[in-house]
Amino acid sequence: MHIPDGFLTTDVAVACAVPAVVAVGVGLRKASADLDERRVPLLGVTAAFVFAAQMLNFPIAGGTSGHFLGAALAAILLGPWLACLTLAVVITVQALVFADGGITALGANILNMGVIGALLVGGLMHAARTAAPARLLPIAAAGAWLAVMAGATATSLELALSGTVPLGTVLPAMLGVHALIGVGEAVITVAAVSAVLSTRPDLVGRRAVPA
Repeated sequence: MHIPDGFLTTDVAVACAVPAVVAVGVGLRKASADLDERRVPLLGVTAAFVFAAQMLNFPIAGGTSGHFLGAALAAILLGPWLACLTLAVVITVQALVFADGGITALGANILNMGVIGALLVGGLMHAARTAAPARLLPIAAAGAWLAVMAGATATSLELALSGTVPLGTVLPAMLGVHALIGVGEAVITVAAVSAVLSTRPDLVGRRAVPA
């Protein structure tokens, strides 16, 4: 899902960068206000897991790639805004150190792979707490799958708006592959959340709500 340099027009890249910067800014404010010594290790472990998962790439039509995102898991464990910040750091390191994703497309990649999924899952977790608190794991699975599909859709639209790949070509290719990747991400997310619930249930649920 990483978009390389030269695939987006300046207008599209800027339009994607603005909400990404806003989300990261909110994440920085949340980190300064809420992050304590007890939560720093959790943030580090989550970032490391997401980084490792995202390094496994699957080639997609149009020069892009597909992979696990980790936005859903990060949102559930850290809350949506810290998840945005964590994903932004991971994606920036990948672009600068491993040339995985373009510098000019950095805002779009952060938006597609981090912000959209984190806020989507944060909203679903809020709904789960108020309407179906006993269904956390199914909702986490649905959120993980939807986060992958939403990111793939956004990537496709950005490429099409930039005139890089026709929407009729890139959208079916992206959604077809990411529908399967989303199932894998849902399974991994549920397994990870289940493990945390069995040992540290206080880390799950309350923070996965936008505020």
